[in-house]
Parts: sequence; C-alpha cells; structure tokens
Amino acid sequence: MLSDRRRTVLQALVNEYVRSAQPVASKALVDRYDLRVSPATVRSELSFLEETGHVFQPHISAGRVPTDVGYRAFVDAMLEAGAEEGLSAAEVEAVRSQYHTLEHEVADAMRETSALLSRLTSYVAVVIAPTLRRARIRRINLVWIGEARAVLVVVTDSGQVADRTVDLVEPVSVDALVSVERLLNSSLDGKVGEEVRAARTGVETSAQLPARVIAQVLDEVIDCLLETDADGVVSGGVSTLLAQPEFADPRLVGPLVHLLEDGLETLHVLTSLMHTSDVVVRIGSENPAGLDRMSVVAASYDAGGTEGVVGVIGPTRMDYARAVSAVRTVADGLSEALG
Repeated sequence: MLSDRRRTVLQALVNEYVRSAQPVASKALVDRYDLRVSPATVRSELSFLEETGHVFQPHISAGRVPTDVGYRAFVDAMLEAGAEEGLSAAEVEAVRSQYHTLEHEVADAMRETSALLSRLTSYVAVVIAPTLRRARIRRINLVWIGEARAVLVVVTDSGQVADRTVDLVEPVSVDALVSVERLLNSSLDGKVGEEVRAARTGVETSAQLPARVIAQVLDEVIDCLLETDADGVVSGGVSTLLAQPEFADPRLVGPLVHLLEDGLETLHVLTSLMHTSDVVVRIGSENPAGLDRMSVVAASYDAGGTEGVVGVIGPTRMDYARAVSAVRTVADGLSEALG
C-alpha cells in the first residue's frame, strides 16, 4: 500500500513518461509538477518505488520508467477516484451526437465506432458484434433446393441472421426436411448458441427421422454461429500504433497483427476480459502472450439484450485516462444506438 505522497510521485512520473516517452529524472518531476516536496524527498520516494517494483531504471545514469506494477497502481487509483480526466466535454458531446444520427445497423455502427475510437485515442480500436453464441435461437429454417442440398438460416432473438448452403450427407425429400426443421425448432427454441452442442445427442434420438442429416445440420448451426462471430470483429488503427516510439520496429507489432487477422482469437481474448459491466484495463504481463507488451482497455455494450465488446489496444505507456473515457463514452453511445 503506497502512501499518498508516493502515489502522487508515481502519478507524476507516469504522466511525464506518457508525455515524453523518455526515462524521467527527479528534477523533471520537481520542475514540472507541483509536488510540494524537496528534490531530495522526490529522489528518496523514487528509490522506494524502485525497490517495490513500481518503477525501474534502464541505466544507472538514466531516470525511471514505470513498470506494469506501477501502471497498475496508477490505473487502480484513477479508477477508484472515478475522476479520470480523459475526453473533454466537447468531445463527449460530439461522440453522443454522432450516435444520435447513426443508422442502427450493427455492421455500420461497428465500422463507425472503430474509426471513431482510433481517432480519439491513436491506438488500435477493436469492436466485437454481439456474439451469436450468446444470443438465443429464435428460429431455424431449412429450405430444400435439391435432394441433397438445403439452405440453413439461423435467426436469433437479437435479430441477427446467419445462413449457409449445406450439401447434405444423404438425399432427403421436402417433407423429411420440413420434419427436421420442425424438430430442431421445437428442440432448440430459446437456447443459447453455446447450448446447441450439449443438446445434440438428445435431438438426434428424439424421433425416427434421418439422424445423419439432423446431426449434420446441428453441426452446421454451430459452425455457422462460430464463423459469424469471427466475422463480427472490426478493427482499425494499426498504422497509428506504428507511430508510437515503442513500435518503431514493426516486428514488435507482429503478434498484434496476427491476433487481429484471426477473428475468433480476437473474440476470445477480448470477451475473456469482460467479467464486469464497467471498463476493464489489462496491462502488459496481465495479457495473454503476444499482448504482454501492450495494454488493453475494453468495455461491453448492450445491443438489444445481447452484449458486444469495444476496446483499444496500445502500448503500456498509454494515456489511460483518455483511453478509459473514450471507451466508456463509445460503449454508452453504442448501447444507446443499438439497444
């Protein structure tokens, strides 16, 4: 537990390092921040913060740099105070106005949000549509287009639609396909997508119908939901991240680019963070491998009863106050537009 004075010194050091991207000397803190203590006291407090792992010294003659532990203490204090100075009032109002005029199509809202969030923060912005696996199945349609072909359509309670053409494992008549459709609707109505796999065995054995076709269609429903979820990830702003001094070597961004190219992996990483309705901040080593030199700020938004995720990914030397404010404001805007 840091004393108030040590928290103040750490806060000043983090703010200065975010501004300059250079190791911070005690003299810079005394000159630029109203710490109301002597330079000797600042040096003493920095030494203590180094011993506790909140800061480190890259070189003997260099200033100090915050560690992941230091950033965490800084962010926790900021969130606890609930008074982060992020977006200006004018910026918040501009964001709200944009969502008031935004068409309520999910895809359009996601693209607009990704571009907006990247502009506000200069970091990579990621927007994830409400996942179909968490939406409740409202209806399954099977349209016969040949003895061994059908079109599968899955409609959820949030109004999202997933469809695909299926080459059936065996020929079926129109009447048999209608019976399969009726059985699946009675068995899966109201189920969350993730429950479909668990219901598979019971559905197969519940009627004297083409069991192989029923099993195949159930697998196609699961795959359809997974692929649609992967497609529901929109990101932007990688080029702005390359402008940050930490990433002067583009190879350092390689793991992030790889993650963003894999929609399902991005979906997994961001949704795994969301255990609360408030903004979540994960710093450096708190993140999975590949993101352990970056920070993630994310929040969930409501889209008519199902949740999506919006967030930014940037260096650990992040303007956390602005990132938290931007993500929270955009999430609120999306909830209002889509909910």
